[in-house]
Amino acid sequence: MESVIQLGINAKKAARKLAQASAKEKKAALFIMSELLIEKKDLIIAANQKDLAAAETNGIKGTMLDRLSLDEDRILAMAAGIDQVADLPDPVGTIHSMRTLDNGLKIGRQSVPLGVIGIIYESRPNVTTDAGALCFKSGNAVILRGGKEAIHTNKAIISILQEALSQTDFPQESIQLVEDTSRASSVALMTLTDYLDVLIPRGGAGLIKAVVENATVPVIETGVGNCHVYIDQHAQLDMAKDIIVNAKCSRPSVCNAAETLLIHEEVAAAFLPEIEKALSEYDVELRADDKAAAILSSSVPATQEDWEIEFLDYILAVKVVSSIEEAMEHINKYSTGHSEAIVTDDYAAGQRFLHEVDSAAVYINASTRFTDGFEFGFGAEIGISTQKIHARGPMGLPELTSYKTIVYGNGQIR
Repeated sequence: MESVIQLGINAKKAARKLAQASAKEKKAALFIMSELLIEKKDLIIAANQKDLAAAETNGIKGTMLDRLSLDEDRILAMAAGIDQVADLPDPVGTIHSMRTLDNGLKIGRQSVPLGVIGIIYESRPNVTTDAGALCFKSGNAVILRGGKEAIHTNKAIISILQEALSQTDFPQESIQLVEDTSRASSVALMTLTDYLDVLIPRGGAGLIKAVVENATVPVIETGVGNCHVYIDQHAQLDMAKDIIVNAKCSRPSVCNAAETLLIHEEVAAAFLPEIEKALSEYDVELRADDKAAAILSSSVPATQEDWEIEFLDYILAVKVVSSIEEAMEHINKYSTGHSEAIVTDDYAAGQRFLHEVDSAAVYINASTRFTDGFEFGFGAEIGISTQKIHARGPMGLPELTSYKTIVYGNGQIR
């Protein structure tokens, strides 16, 4: 599409300016963005109300509506995320591994921006500020393509961020939005090889699969979280209950929410009724295997698909296992490589779990809900990578840079 190509041209030009900017200049611009976001919060809320009304008309409800919704507190949190990014160390220009060869050449690696980043995401409008701030701080221009569900909200946010940039020497095109939400614009962005350096999808499994299969620009996979919590036979009941309730219910519509509970058979009879009682306060539907169903007072038989998918809702798959080996085998078979947790007082079991479970974040005695750039101290995150190349886990500023090799000589020839 011609409009998307123009965005690419604009972004490429802006990226050259951004790559040369000082940390001080970028920090000042980010603070202006944060201040203006708060100052114009009513504009964002009004736009968000339009999106919420349209979503309800289209039958969107529950946790998916929550993902779309913004109020004053969430906007203040978005502004706080920008402030935190502004205060983080600037990764651009950092020198790594400088060494001197036998021939006298001094060789090192210097962090540089990726260039132009494209981000395709769904209904969460906070991604607009998170992505904009992180890409800007790391010296990258960004082209954002949100879903139609949040188009009014995203347009309002982008207009504010660009207004903030107009008060600086930075091009407004440093942060741009694809306003066309048709499939054609999405495909155009996926194939913008002359201008995009990397494409990052954020959303459900369907979106990520479509991007990975159709993009001709490099892709960093993020987001899909079929996360597990395993309760070992040496777990503390109260701790296990609190972790499960938090991991499932604190915000079930996000990728770090738990989707499957695995519990050791030695403690299932004692633990499951207590956990069921705690989860019933949130009306969580339990989809159980035969052993778990025999203990639970109310459950739905688990299907094969229930072990494989991300519910993003008040639904939890439950399975009784005979050993930690069975638990880890299940996790490594069905996990999307996002976040897994074990609840145990057995040091050896915890260490085995850490070493043998192959996911981006692995926990002992803590909720999977901590897998988040803000919680990890990285500032607002661009996404949670489930790949093993370049970036893994919450992607903060360092993961949005590459490097170039720099060489100092004094006349050496080969």
